[in-house]
Amino acid sequence: MTKTSQKVRTAIFPVAGLGTRFLPATKATPKELLPVLDRPLLQFAIDEAREAGIERMVFVSHPSKSAIERYVHQDEELCAKLREKGKHGIADTLDSFAINPTEEQAHFVMQPEALGLGHAVLCAADEVLPGPVAIILPDDLIMGQKGCISEMIEAYEAGDAGHMVATMEVGRDEVSAYGVLDPIGEPEGQCVNASGMVEKPDADKAPSLHAVVGRYVLDASIFDDLRNQEPGLGGEIQLTDAIAKGIERVGLCGFRFSGQRFDCGSKAGMLRATLAYAGSRKEFHPVLQEEMSLPMAAE
Repeated sequence: MTKTSQKVRTAIFPVAGLGTRFLPATKATPKELLPVLDRPLLQFAIDEAREAGIERMVFVSHPSKSAIERYVHQDEELCAKLREKGKHGIADTLDSFAINPTEEQAHFVMQPEALGLGHAVLCAADEVLPGPVAIILPDDLIMGQKGCISEMIEAYEAGDAGHMVATMEVGRDEVSAYGVLDPIGEPEGQCVNASGMVEKPDADKAPSLHAVVGRYVLDASIFDDLRNQEPGLGGEIQLTDAIAKGIERVGLCGFRFSGQRFDCGSKAGMLRATLAYAGSRKEFHPVLQEEMSLPMAAE
């Protein structure tokens, strides 16, 4: 196996999806900007990349989602108006959330058609810095004391595998909803070496219960493999197929992150994330206690 030993400097954010499961809310508001309580889903992903020391963030968006670019960049006029009204705290928060062009790099590329996650990652190829890349799917919100991508990059730079995917153990009845690792031997700490991945296997045929979720750290060769990747399931360019193509060359491991993952691509997952985030903030504890004591209303 040969692994690129360079530092992980770029994070790719695939944000081109149209959020059909959240319509009509996403008719005008990108799903990545839907709030988890008072913080947009995308902000959690940006903050996770910042914590990991990422230098360049590449957002793979859709022409209809210009609001994402407006959100990511600073709005000096709005902040000035807020400060004129004495709302310095809100202005400071907006400034801290926005990309600071003197310290960070934000690049936008378009994915006009939904041709798969692999295609979205390939759209970013010309914008990434040299070396391996991180991929963060904002739909998968992972809360923990340390950011998932920070944990992964630390393990990646200390390990041998060229491709690393975030994994969590799921129940046998859940494996058919995920890509699942085919492990080699027993886990070593938080890492699970693997010989491959099986996409959405039947419960009785799954090689393990190590399910892949939305964080990746991939060797730079992933872009060459994606360029040569034939369309797979649904006629889309599948990222998992391109990862599988490089396993013998660069190796693959799953990383068992320490945080809690919420599938915010679903309404139930978004609700769970909102409740968990509210539960981490003392000012909302009385509201949660009050609501949890109320009987559930019948539909």
